[in-house]
Amino acid sequence: MTPGQPHMPAALLQALTKRLEGRSRQELRSRAQALSSGYRLHATTAATIRDESDALSYALTRMPATFAAVAHVLTRLAEIRPDFAPVSIGDVGCGLGAATYAAQAIWPSLDRALLLDRSAVFLKLAGELAQESGASLLGQAQFLNRDFVTSAPNIQAELVVVSYALTEAPESALIESAERLWASTGAEIFVIVEPGTSRDYARLMRVRAHLLLKGAQLLAPCPHEAACPLIGDWCHFTTRLSRSKDHQFLKEARTPFEDEKFSYLILGRQPAARTFSARLIGPPQIGKAGVYMRLCTTSGIEETFTARRDKALYKEMRRKEWGDPLVAQSKETE
Repeated sequence: MTPGQPHMPAALLQALTKRLEGRSRQELRSRAQALSSGYRLHATTAATIRDESDALSYALTRMPATFAAVAHVLTRLAEIRPDFAPVSIGDVGCGLGAATYAAQAIWPSLDRALLLDRSAVFLKLAGELAQESGASLLGQAQFLNRDFVTSAPNIQAELVVVSYALTEAPESALIESAERLWASTGAEIFVIVEPGTSRDYARLMRVRAHLLLKGAQLLAPCPHEAACPLIGDWCHFTTRLSRSKDHQFLKEARTPFEDEKFSYLILGRQPAARTFSARLIGPPQIGKAGVYMRLCTTSGIEETFTARRDKALYKEMRRKEWGDPLVAQSKETE
């Protein structure tokens, strides 16, 4: 089962609410719509985040989803490496610091953070929100205004997270940017989280192949280091998050929740003992006869079925969720 997701800190949400006092929600909605249109066109942060109103619109509509996706991925990391208790984090393409907040919720051991972004607007608001919310880690963090695509950041941290940032790198600079980050940070664990689209997954697979050649060890989500066996499809996962009233209003959404789709890689400097040989790459289909699953295994893609009559295993398998690791089963469990 997927562990429960951490929630964005209440003090941060309160600081955001205070920032909204006296602001036109209609204007913020217009800004949010412009941001959404820009992201669909793969516009850069520099083109979409021009001032504090844009950054606040992002905080209400995109930061919660980024936080939820990164929290999900870092929870997977904690499953794989229960011994990992980092004290330092580098947050590349940090935006308002969603990845750092998510990491702190999972590892209270963190006491040093460096947040890097090419948007001075984001960094200014991130620092102010950290102070206003009393966030201990971000309140003492170092903020670095730099574009990782054009220069190598000097980040010395045990954990480096690059979330929703490589998606902005131009095709011509994608591999070079990823390799530069991998080589320059020296992090024990290197995490990449990207939008769960076919375009971003294809780019992520290019990065995966290149960094494996450079000596990176693949810890998740793949149960193998071979080329992705999916054909005509792409591997992504999903996490559900609640929407605040302002979030709903700015997105003109009817439901009080949304499902964020994302793809990810967790890479390490040292190999980790694999405790799984397969991962569920789609929602399980529970029928009258049993549970059907689509798995990525060490042998490739497999469609499996666990019969209801196998009560103990059926009970276990029906609790599984999209993205869960497991030991590969035979195609039909008798």
